[in-house]
Amino acid sequence: MNAIAQQEVSRLQSILKYGYGLVPIMAGADKFTNLLTDWGHYVPTWMAGMLPFGPITFMMVVGVIEIVAGILVLTRTLFGAYLVSAWLTLIAITLISSGQYLDVAVRDLVMAIGAYGLARLTQVTDGSTKAALA
Repeated sequence: MNAIAQQEVSRLQSILKYGYGLVPIMAGADKFTNLLTDWGHYVPTWMAGMLPFGPITFMMVVGVIEIVAGILVLTRTLFGAYLVSAWLTLIAITLISSGQYLDVAVRDLVMAIGAYGLARLTQVTDGSTKAALA
């Protein structure tokens, strides 16, 4: 790969890394303030009935997980990006199972694909799969 292409790949990787790192941190922090939305509404009724605590508390736990996932994307990008991809997919499946917020489920699936792309890009640029691709 030539130097210009390498520079563009590096730039793209940085954009994705900071996007998939900072957004989960911000969304996770908002689970404690509900400034963006009332997060408790996103817990499906079937799931709320199984929880040992209320939906608000559950979403705070989710918020902590999201903050940790975002930090992992920033510090251990390969692992963190795969984690965020899986997490977003699980959120989408949960929303689809509720029959509500299907637009958010579709958005989360697209974001999961992007996070997976970041993980693969990181694997390639870190040399983990360079030998396999040669």
